[in-house]
Amino acid sequence: MCGIAVIVSGIRILLSSSLNINFISPLPFLEQQTLFSVDDIKAVLIRRGPDSLGCKKILLRSGVSSLCGGEQDVVAFVEDEDSGEGEACCMGGGGKEFTGELQFVGATLQLRGINPIVQPLTDVSGNILVYNGEIFGGIQMSSDSNDTEILMQHLGLCCSRVSSPHNKTHTSGERQSSVPELLSRIKGPWALIYWQCSSKTLWFGRDAFGRRSLLVHWPTKEDPQFLLSSVSTLASVNEKSEFADGGGITKIDFWEELPCGVYSLSIGASGTDEDLIGEVLKHDWTDPKLKELITWERTSIQPKHEDLLASRQKVYSTKEDSRLTPSVLMESKLASTDCLLTSLPHRVMNALQESIMRRTALNTIYQSATVDYTNKCNAPVAVLFSGGIDSMILAALLDKCMDAKYEIDLLNVSFDGSCAPDRISARAGLKELQKIAPSRRWKLVEIDAELLKLTSETKHVMSLINPASTYMDLNIGIALWLAASGDGLLQDETGNNDTSDRVKYKSAARILLVGSGADEQCAGYGRHRTKYRNGSWLSLNDEMKLDMQRIWKRNLGRDDRCIADNGKEARFPFLDEDVIRILLDIPLWEIADLDQPIGIGDKKILREVAYLLGLSEAAALPKRAIQFGSRIARESNRKNFGSNRAANQASAGSVTIYGNNS
Repeated sequence: MCGIAVIVSGIRILLSSSLNINFISPLPFLEQQTLFSVDDIKAVLIRRGPDSLGCKKILLRSGVSSLCGGEQDVVAFVEDEDSGEGEACCMGGGGKEFTGELQFVGATLQLRGINPIVQPLTDVSGNILVYNGEIFGGIQMSSDSNDTEILMQHLGLCCSRVSSPHNKTHTSGERQSSVPELLSRIKGPWALIYWQCSSKTLWFGRDAFGRRSLLVHWPTKEDPQFLLSSVSTLASVNEKSEFADGGGITKIDFWEELPCGVYSLSIGASGTDEDLIGEVLKHDWTDPKLKELITWERTSIQPKHEDLLASRQKVYSTKEDSRLTPSVLMESKLASTDCLLTSLPHRVMNALQESIMRRTALNTIYQSATVDYTNKCNAPVAVLFSGGIDSMILAALLDKCMDAKYEIDLLNVSFDGSCAPDRISARAGLKELQKIAPSRRWKLVEIDAELLKLTSETKHVMSLINPASTYMDLNIGIALWLAASGDGLLQDETGNNDTSDRVKYKSAARILLVGSGADEQCAGYGRHRTKYRNGSWLSLNDEMKLDMQRIWKRNLGRDDRCIADNGKEARFPFLDEDVIRILLDIPLWEIADLDQPIGIGDKKILREVAYLLGLSEAAALPKRAIQFGSRIARESNRKNFGSNRAANQASAGSVTIYGNNS
């Protein structure tokens, strides 16, 4: 997990009409009072990337370039802020003052590779990259490679074709990949900011599902800079600027989630004066398989009567022998006259196991100076753990992927001590995991909190969830932030629930597996059951599709920021591209059967996977969101609304913390 940012000033920004953003660019000013400084950005990014912090600056001005036959072009000068040294980048003559500026900031939490790196990365061509993500496919990587270094090499080979009237195109080679083509091929989560020197273009964006946070500030009269950052600064916590315009007062939010996609800011000379103009375009994904996942189209939605009968019969036969192993199931599948039905849970289980393997075991874990995983008493990977079906499946499959010498930390947060539902199910889940994997050392880390005592912590988390602003966002954010810290008490390994036997423990794991995406893809929310009852299978499918297409805005950016603030990286096995593909290929009635009771029909396919893994108790547990399972929602309702009843009457979950936004 890394923290990345860029500050663009002194350039008049134009937005393509296709972006659907109500925007009028103010006149740019290089020197102007702004809401916060680059040091404010560094302070929040270093929490995400504690291994290294770097800055680079590009100074820009209009000039005459020999590369363009003497036409007016943009001249760039790269300055290393840490060393104070600089070098020419695409110089084109002239001695005018620089009028534009791009400041790059990169904080690194290094998890892969064998050599330390410091972002921003630069190459001999003057290109600059800050990157927050992993490459799990689409670009070849060796087990000891670092994602950022490999991506930098491939980006350097990309052509510089950008359709923009304000940018001169310099293209070399017969058939080079474009930046959007390269990024469309990557499997895995990412957010990126890349300066392509030859085309004077700033590329930026985030993966198609938004698994890594990237916030944007479009220039305004109050702050004419164009900003991108992994997280908001403390100085702009839900910043609402009030200013007189005409006869009224207008309130505005400073940051917004950047919609998923690949964008370019092509910088050129205005042609009539010495001003610099930057045009923002959004580019289409080019990979056909990725486009299919984004549209999230399922072919088999409405079952016939015989389809449901066959599906339910299969579920009951599986539950009768919950000790079925994958090998036994495979043998029965080969002998079955209906191979499709018997193989579906197995296919999902295999896809999830491969997803976890890619995220935990296929690459060398970078040995930072502060964390040494050579000692077998340490756990390099932890699971955000409620004891529910999603986290139990992740833990059981992680056991199959990780070397037996490593421990696995199970991080559980509670705002009601041992009485919270998630604490009860976590302790039961620990015992079930110990039964199916007795040779593994499991550590249940119990993180207890009292909401009324978290005054400064709550304010800090408010800056992390920004631009999300509801009490539900805050409750989830606090729970995730505390859980990711891994700072709690270690449950007695014998299963004794006596709290006096617990000892202090802080998880050193830097990789945290999270079950995000399971409910959206497998109909785990209560509203899915409501949609099904009111409109049947088609309505259910539409609601699930909507959930997947807005998960970047409602969940993932917020969750990424809250977890990463602890110097930890959230990884989402259920949102692996191959897992999404497998689940979409399965008929909807095999994914969920909402005519069946809660704990049976919801997330049916995952309950069958749990039975295959020997997790029969977890397979029957109902869905509980973290804010309810940890009981932070109850405490928040009492604190902010007086009681649960009053909170329910006010629809507390959707109430914004700062009141209505205009």
